[in-house]
Amino acid sequence: MKEMLSDSQYFGLILSLGAYIAGLLLKRKYKLFIFNPLLIAIALTITILVILDIDYQSYNSSAKYLGYLLTPATVCLAIPLYEQFAMLKKNLTAILIGISSGVITSCATIFAMSLIFRLGHVEYVTLLPKSITTAIGIGLSDELNGYIAITVAAIMITGLFGNIAGEFLCRITGVKHPVARGIAIGTSTHVMGTAKAMELGEIEGAMSSLSVAVAGIITVVAAIIFEGLI
Repeated sequence: MKEMLSDSQYFGLILSLGAYIAGLLLKRKYKLFIFNPLLIAIALTITILVILDIDYQSYNSSAKYLGYLLTPATVCLAIPLYEQFAMLKKNLTAILIGISSGVITSCATIFAMSLIFRLGHVEYVTLLPKSITTAIGIGLSDELNGYIAITVAAIMITGLFGNIAGEFLCRITGVKHPVARGIAIGTSTHVMGTAKAMELGEIEGAMSSLSVAVAGIITVVAAIIFEGLI
């Protein structure tokens, strides 16, 4: 059984889609934030791989085809932004200040936590790109000589947290304006958070999409500046 699944060209693809569908069904039935489809899909996939004793390379060889859809899916994020272009022009200054503030806060938080927990320089720069999209984060971590695998894990955890708790945090902190909510979610939790922002509304999704790109660029500059602090 293990050999058959490991050699299958479709096992990883079917497992990934099936796990996500299971997460969607649980979310629709119980409507609890803990039953986030992404969280359920990750947990279920890992559990099945461990039970069947299938290594990641074998799984990824057949699941990698899903990755081909990431580029067109990312490009599609520009559509809601185009539709809300008038809103963007009207609030341009506030949007840029909001994104910049989010990036600086993220880097400053990593700096402070690194001092508190006495992390070394390599661990510190590894975590600096945690709030930007994976494509930019991997390149930045490599440029800063960080641990790329840990950077990817930090980015995924950050995005997953934003997808699960982004709306809740905006609600309890009193962030109600759709532009502000979109900027907050997109700047802090990149594409995975943007998926949630799009569920909240067109304006939130558009502003979050913009934040992913702009925050990535600003973070590259900010990380280089913060790198020398530890």
